[in-house]
Amino acid sequence: MSGRWEELVSAALVGTDRRPYDGDLLGDAAVEVVRLRAGQSAPEQEPRALTPAPEEEREVVGAAAAARLARILGGEHPRVLPEWLAAAAAAGRRVPPQALPELLDKGARDRSIRAHLGVLAGRRGRWLAGLNPSWAYLLEEPTGEIWELGSQGDRRAYLGELRGKDPEAARVLLEEAWEKETPDDRARFLPLLDEGLSMADEPFLESALDDRRREVRQVAADLLTRLPDSRLAARMADRAARCLRVEGATLVVEPPAACDRAMERDGIRARPPRGTGERAWWLQQVVSRAPLREWSTALLSSKIPEWAREVRSGWVRAAVLQRDPEWARALFAWDPLADLLAVLPPVDQDEVAADFVRRHGVDGQMIMVLGGAATPWRQGLAQAVLTKIRQVAVTQPWNLSELSAMAGERIDPALHFLAEGVGEVPGLLRFRADMMKELR
Repeated sequence: MSGRWEELVSAALVGTDRRPYDGDLLGDAAVEVVRLRAGQSAPEQEPRALTPAPEEEREVVGAAAAARLARILGGEHPRVLPEWLAAAAAAGRRVPPQALPELLDKGARDRSIRAHLGVLAGRRGRWLAGLNPSWAYLLEEPTGEIWELGSQGDRRAYLGELRGKDPEAARVLLEEAWEKETPDDRARFLPLLDEGLSMADEPFLESALDDRRREVRQVAADLLTRLPDSRLAARMADRAARCLRVEGATLVVEPPAACDRAMERDGIRARPPRGTGERAWWLQQVVSRAPLREWSTALLSSKIPEWAREVRSGWVRAAVLQRDPEWARALFAWDPLADLLAVLPPVDQDEVAADFVRRHGVDGQMIMVLGGAATPWRQGLAQAVLTKIRQVAVTQPWNLSELSAMAGERIDPALHFLAEGVGEVPGLLRFRADMMKELR
């Protein structure tokens, strides 16, 4: 700290009546603050030589799309940015260079928009990421390179694409590289087997239950839970049979007395969350990993004298893990959750969500449920939400901001005519419709 600054602080603390100051104390202090902030000596070293950014491979988006991106980044409908990025990436384009700094800054703060930035930023974006540590995350996002030469993001994207085309080849590729991969990479690659999952994957996944990394073991157990004929499913069915017993119209429940090493290997976590008892925690997990075909949805109406919450919570988790639409629909009627809605086929999601909106008041639960509905929203759900907005606008207009925003962001923009007269919703739908046209 400079002696000049200390002199100014001392005069201010003591007071100019007791310690006269020759000049404008506050003005001089303001100048000194700026001087201290800006007055840093340049390091005595040679300036870093920079190689130019490489030539781009992808074509930049058109002028209209670039202008709309600038409007979005400038604060006009900022929540549609992920949709713009996804559409631009699908069109095989890249963002204009002048948008890169702001986009890369946003990506540093918001992981949810990173998925497409590796492609959209182009070679110049990766060149910039090599110069700024806060943008280095971009170097791990997919760029289109192949499995052997690409970054972690490239390899993940390549494996995912191959899994969609040839599940067997993708699994074999991962198996061959498995022992050489880092624990972090194994944890990132294994979830890609979710696409095209079959019993052909069961031996590999069973072996992954012995991996040193807990995240890998958990993913393997989740995937095996989706295979009702797997060895893990059989073990879980046996455990569940010892915990649940049907006696007439009553479901008698006896939670596990302990969590042994075999249970932990199969994905049962021994330590419960704070506020949950051990036996309740083990019971919920056993039920969630046992094949739902072992039970009937009729059990949802059974009397459960004890441990009812844990059993039903386990069934909810099982429906989500096993992607069982029958159980998901039945459980949604008991406990409307976004995760259960997401299990249903898109057409069924529309029907179930629309019915929920018609029967339910506008609150946080409605917003969360609608977050599980596939986008874009079809006509049935769109009409139910717009009707609800019109109804509530008369009685509780202050309660509509988030629902109206979701309607504008998630309804199929081609249905903008349905929203005429509903506040700002039709304007946002037309904004998105024009945005999609510009990116084709």
